[in-house]
Amino acid sequence: MSSDLQVFRLPDLGEGLTEAELVNWLVAVGDQVKVDQPIAEVETAKSMVEVPSPYAGTVAELHGEAGQTLDVGKPLISIARVGTGSGSPDAPADAADAVSTGVLASPEVSAAAETYRTEEKAGSGNVLIGYGTPGGATGGRTRPRKASVAVVEPAAVPEASFEPAVAGTRIPGKLSAVISPLVRKMARDHGVSLDSIEGSGASGLIMRRDVEAAISAPEAPAATAPAPAVAAAASAAEGSVDGRTGLAVSARTPVRGVRKAVAANMTKSRSEIPEATVWVDVDATALLDMRAELKKRAPHDTPGLLAFIARFVTAGLKKYPALNTRFETAADGSQEIVGFDGINLGFAAQTDRGLVVPSVRNAHELSARELDAEIRRLTAVARDGKATPTELGSGTFTLNNYGVFGVDGSAAIINYPEVAMLGVGRIIDKPWVVNGELAVRKVTELTLAFDHRVCDGETAAGFLRYVADAIENPGGALADM
Repeated sequence: MSSDLQVFRLPDLGEGLTEAELVNWLVAVGDQVKVDQPIAEVETAKSMVEVPSPYAGTVAELHGEAGQTLDVGKPLISIARVGTGSGSPDAPADAADAVSTGVLASPEVSAAAETYRTEEKAGSGNVLIGYGTPGGATGGRTRPRKASVAVVEPAAVPEASFEPAVAGTRIPGKLSAVISPLVRKMARDHGVSLDSIEGSGASGLIMRRDVEAAISAPEAPAATAPAPAVAAAASAAEGSVDGRTGLAVSARTPVRGVRKAVAANMTKSRSEIPEATVWVDVDATALLDMRAELKKRAPHDTPGLLAFIARFVTAGLKKYPALNTRFETAADGSQEIVGFDGINLGFAAQTDRGLVVPSVRNAHELSARELDAEIRRLTAVARDGKATPTELGSGTFTLNNYGVFGVDGSAAIINYPEVAMLGVGRIIDKPWVVNGELAVRKVTELTLAFDHRVCDGETAAGFLRYVADAIENPGGALADM
């Protein structure tokens, strides 16, 4: 390897994480990069982060493709020092140079390379596929061939730049049918064969819009038999028969990223925590009336219902601190209940990446209005995949508003290593006795799951009743907080 080539390895991402999924390259081979310039987006079990480059120079090689899981410490990118060109005399600086290695480049090819480069950088939507693009593995579904695919001879293309499995007619002087690994990932995730797509870009370059059109096109029987590799993949996903049920397997979805972390956390919670559950129906009419009155006075600055309930929860945890602890077992078998001087209130947030639990740090110090602002901010960054490991892993108690999904109650699994979780169901009209008379009231159900090792039912019931009473008499409760 040339001494002028600087190899940057995937850094330690903190929180004990040992791997990350490469979601998106922000640079391409031949690009000039500066120190601290973001070069890739990676997704860990905690969040999605941008990885900055510690070197300046020319990108010589990308070690991995979108969708690939990389171990911490493994090569991520190779960068040639400024003024030395690429790290290898045989490696072209960009896609246009790749074409000129062994074949004569044309202005059309150079234009296509520049089109690709511009779209990758600017995120035009034609090539760049960022985080959050929906779709999953649906098996090796193939579509009818539309036209031959133009690709470069393998000798003219650096390994890290193109997919060697793309097959089709090779036309000298043309770019590869697909330059972007992100477009390839989109096609792979939706089971679309790139052989069947006629690229609309310069020199037959397959763009994101071409793959999207293929995904939305009605399916038809394939005109030709799939290649052996494609057939094998299809057999593994769709053609195989499950031995236990006798049914054909429709798809196999790898468990990784956030889903993998959630699965491990829930399994550990269920296996280690002897949890119990208590619940109560609550008349939330007064809380809704109070918020409606506040909204009349300040239409754009009124906290949401969850923020008020969060305020009641933090007050309740001060009164019943056993539910704001952690149960620890040391290597020698000794056990401790660890208490905290403060409350980091987690709340469940549904995102495209799965369920995550960002936490409001020092929530006990915040008003309902401040809690509302922080809940909204954390929800936004979590859904964008930008929440930090600290924001996602520092909670001491979780509030779960599953009422937004239209359900009344849930036997929730505690967010390990916490010891309790409060769930809030939907608020609906129900018959309720008020001052001895039947009336229609706004009623919700509160459900508390707690670790029976840290407290008995009396403590759990006391906390639950405190929050319920605050919801039913919010004015009086807020006056005392």
